[in-house]
Amino acid sequence: MVKGPNGAGHNGLTYAEAGVDIDAGNRLVDRIKPAAKATSRPGTMGGLGGFGALFDLRAAGYQDPVLVAATDGVGTKLRIAIDTGIVDTIGIDLVAMCVNDLVCQGAEPLFFLDYFATGKLDVEEATRIIEGIAQGCALSGCALIGGETAEMPGMYHKGDFDLAGFAVGAMERGQDLPRGVAKGDVLLGLASNGVHSNGYSFVRKVVELSGLGWADASPFSDGSLGAALLAPTRLYVKQALAAIRAGGVHGLAHITGGGITENPPRLLPEGLACEIDLSSWTLPPVFRWLAATANMAEGELLKTFNCGIGLVLAVEAERAEALSALLSGMGETVCTLGRIVAAEGGDAVVYKGRLL
Repeated sequence: MVKGPNGAGHNGLTYAEAGVDIDAGNRLVDRIKPAAKATSRPGTMGGLGGFGALFDLRAAGYQDPVLVAATDGVGTKLRIAIDTGIVDTIGIDLVAMCVNDLVCQGAEPLFFLDYFATGKLDVEEATRIIEGIAQGCALSGCALIGGETAEMPGMYHKGDFDLAGFAVGAMERGQDLPRGVAKGDVLLGLASNGVHSNGYSFVRKVVELSGLGWADASPFSDGSLGAALLAPTRLYVKQALAAIRAGGVHGLAHITGGGITENPPRLLPEGLACEIDLSSWTLPPVFRWLAATANMAEGELLKTFNCGIGLVLAVEAERAEALSALLSGMGETVCTLGRIVAAEGGDAVVYKGRLL
């Protein structure tokens, strides 16, 4: 019994009464342990539950490693996941946004940590979300070795949550990318799986303009509109690493915020530009619908979305055909986007043909 200021006795306040359920957090850890264990790879040490997560670089096969780190979220795509209750694949998006960036530096993703925050922990929903994260890790060959679940009453509206991810990769010293990008290199594009995880504030505005709801039939695909727009970001890690190890890859660009207009130029040394033939691939229906509904100009579409190309590789011209065949054999849809040319007029990307 605790004495109040007037001397009267009353029951002590518990943390659970303040809105934080430690037991629920413990149940969640127990539920996700099998999913995390399934992502184990050479270098993994211990399991979930410690104050920190351990990883052995030597056991992972590295002799003189350079570490590469990336952190990201999935933006307002979360809003659609929350509103529809379709949360099983948003964790794949989270992993992809981090590890696809790592591989563009030439690094192999080794391990991943997640941060999941909510006002009131729903163990069943959180388990589905984190199992999605584990699936993304397994598909990209990295281990889910830790994370943080934060229950913060008063910080989030009922049912809302937030996600952030942190990935660490490694490469042997001197193997960083981009490296050796030169005039005449061929640009290969790997197909995306839709909008991926960028531009969703715009997407949500377009849906509002259309008058459709998330449960309505998708105007550009089978199923509901919400489910279609939650198609998870593609993971390019294993395919990109195979291409790098085969030789001839000079650089990679993950097509995220800024679209095709702003991401491939990140590969370029001064004095060079990317010449891209817009007729070399077919614009997926989701982007055609977004453009038509919002009356978007082609240039605006290209600097907002991936437009159907999720990863761009700059490769030696002599190796382009072989690398295209390798990537196709791994299940990728590959197109030859264009080439590296001398820059003229200050434009880092020069478009030919038409997209729409």
